[in-house]
Amino acid sequence: MTNDIPTGFSRRHLSRILGAALALGLAPAWAAPTHAPWPTQTVHLVVGFPAGSSPDLTARALAEPLSKALGQNVIVENKVGAGGNIAADFVAKSTDGHTLGLMINGNMTIARILNPKVPYDPLKDLAPISLIGKAPLVLTVPTNAPGQTAQEWLSQAQKAGDQLSYASPGVGTVAHLGMELLKTKANIAPVHVPYPGNPQIVTAMIGGQIQLALLPPAMAAAQVRGGKLRAIGSTSTGRSSVAPEVPSLSEIGVKNYQLEIWNALAAPVSMPTPVAKQLSAVISEIVRSPDMRARLFQQGWQVVGSSPEGLRNRIEADTQALGQIIRNQNIQSP
Repeated sequence: MTNDIPTGFSRRHLSRILGAALALGLAPAWAAPTHAPWPTQTVHLVVGFPAGSSPDLTARALAEPLSKALGQNVIVENKVGAGGNIAADFVAKSTDGHTLGLMINGNMTIARILNPKVPYDPLKDLAPISLIGKAPLVLTVPTNAPGQTAQEWLSQAQKAGDQLSYASPGVGTVAHLGMELLKTKANIAPVHVPYPGNPQIVTAMIGGQIQLALLPPAMAAAQVRGGKLRAIGSTSTGRSSVAPEVPSLSEIGVKNYQLEIWNALAAPVSMPTPVAKQLSAVISEIVRSPDMRARLFQQGWQVVGSSPEGLRNRIEADTQALGQIIRNQNIQSP
C-alpha cells in the first residue's frame, strides 16, 4: 500500500495548508487557544455499501493518505442497508466529532424526497466536505441485442415498448431515476426490475433476464471488453474521459439528456465550519495528487476535489433535478 500514498502528506504538510489559510484570514477553530486541536483520536470513515463496492473502494483508497495527513488513524467502517441511508443517518447523528461519511448522490440529495420516513435530512443534518469524483453511467445491453448500431438498437427499443425490461440497484437509485428520465427523452418504455446490486444486474443481463441497464463506466467497460455486453451510450453531455470509446446518448439521438453519479465526503452538521474547510482542503489535495487521481480513474471516477460550498451547490442542483424526476414519474420508495 505504501506506493499508493501521495508523497508529502504529513502533519507538517497539513500545517502548511493551515498556515496559508490563516494568512487569508480563514482561522480554523483549533487555532484559537480556547479550542482543542483536531483530530485528537481515530477518525471513522463510514460507508453505506459492502466491501468491494465503488464507495468502499474509494474510502479505502483515501484512508491511508488521509491518516498520514491528519496524524491519526483513519478506519473504514461499512454500515450497509437502505441504499446507503443507514450509514448516512449514523454519520448525521454522530456526536464524537471524528466520524465522517463517504456517500453517493442519493444519500446527500433526494433521500427524504423519495421517502419522507428517512430519519435524517440530507440538507439540514449533513455538512458537505468535498465532492471527490463524478462519472456518467453507461447504457448497456446484451451482445445479442437487436440492431448493428446504437441508433438501430434505439429504433428497435422504441418499437418494443414494455416488452423490454431494465434493471437498477433499487428504487430511487440514480440508475433507476436516470432510466426513468431516459424513457421520456428516448420514447422507450422498458419495465423496471430492481436487483440487489450491479454485479447481479450484469449476471441477469448476460443471462437474458433483462435487456438494458445503466452501469458505472468501469464495470460497463470491463464487460464490453470481455465481449459479454454492448455499450449503447453514456449519460454525459459529450464523450467522457472515463469512457472515451462510448458515444454520448445525445450522439445517437437522445437530446437534452445528461446524468452523473458522484461520491463525496460529508460530516455531521455539528462539525465547525473552519474544521470542515480545512478538512476539505486536505481531501482536495489528496485526490488531485497524481497517484490518487490515477487510482480513482481506474475505479471509473473523474476527480473533482471541491470546496464545501462547491459540494453544497451540487447537492442543491441535484436535489432539484432528481427530485423533479421523482415527482414527474410518481416514484415512491417501497
